[in-house]
Amino acid sequence: MNEFELIRRYFTRPAGGAVLGVGDDAAILRPTPGCDLHVSVDMLVEGRHFFADVAPEALGHKALAVNLSDMAAMGAAPRWVVLSLALPAMDEVWAAGFSRGFFALAERHGVDVIGGDTTRGPLTLSVTVGGETPRGQALRRAAARAGDDVWVSGELGLGAMAVRSRLGRIAPLPDGLREAAWSKLEYPEPRIALGRALLPLAHAAADVSDGLLSDLGHIAAASQVAAEVWAEALPSHPLAEAARGQWLDCLAAGGDDYELVFTAPAARRVQIEACAAAAGCRLSRIGRIAAGQGVSLLDGDGNIIQLESTGYDHFK
Repeated sequence: MNEFELIRRYFTRPAGGAVLGVGDDAAILRPTPGCDLHVSVDMLVEGRHFFADVAPEALGHKALAVNLSDMAAMGAAPRWVVLSLALPAMDEVWAAGFSRGFFALAERHGVDVIGGDTTRGPLTLSVTVGGETPRGQALRRAAARAGDDVWVSGELGLGAMAVRSRLGRIAPLPDGLREAAWSKLEYPEPRIALGRALLPLAHAAADVSDGLLSDLGHIAAASQVAAEVWAEALPSHPLAEAARGQWLDCLAAGGDDYELVFTAPAARRVQIEACAAAAGCRLSRIGRIAAGQGVSLLDGDGNIIQLESTGYDHFK
């Protein structure tokens, strides 16, 4: 099997949302009238972003999920993706599993694969996603305002727990928590429905990929405000609650959560809580935006908690 047979067999599907999809020198797209176009790219490298023995189906899911999470953070509806793969060898079993995981998530969110590239090299995945929001309505990092509440979706820390446990940096996780952590690491759920629902309610948003404090810090810096986060309000898995102090670094700065952190006026709390039920996910109010700069993690008495790191560093 050569490169073109690999693409045809495992990565070519009908692309009803494009004028022209896979098979030519370039795809042809026709954005919806009255919408702004969003484009984002993420790259996953073996040994840096995923373990070498991860199941290909899980890797296919995650490669797309982390990109869809970027669309969710801006309230965008994802429409198209371009997939590029560097593979160490031609492996049909791997390709079949990867494409199964990738397309299962793509079909669930109505996303078309419209092109890409393949070559031989160290296992590296690059996905470019395109999406749309109604013109001028996208959620942006630069729109947080003093007085806003800070919210986050889902549960934090699970992906970091899985990674640190696997690397031997923390004790083995107890049954139940271990399964939940690995599921979160390998099958993150992009919050597309929540992002769309927040368009008329939230001021600013970001997806939590490198760690809550780091990603909220991007919002604070872009908006030229300060953010206060209440450590006791950070949402964790029920099996981690009894020892949440032990997991605080994972909750606040661990990364691999792919949840949404956003700011919104206090007057919209009831509407935002209703969004959680509509989108089928947990929402927690974890802090507030104030005048100033930077992000502070506070204990119950209002004292600043210092952590070793505020988030993942790709070059560390």
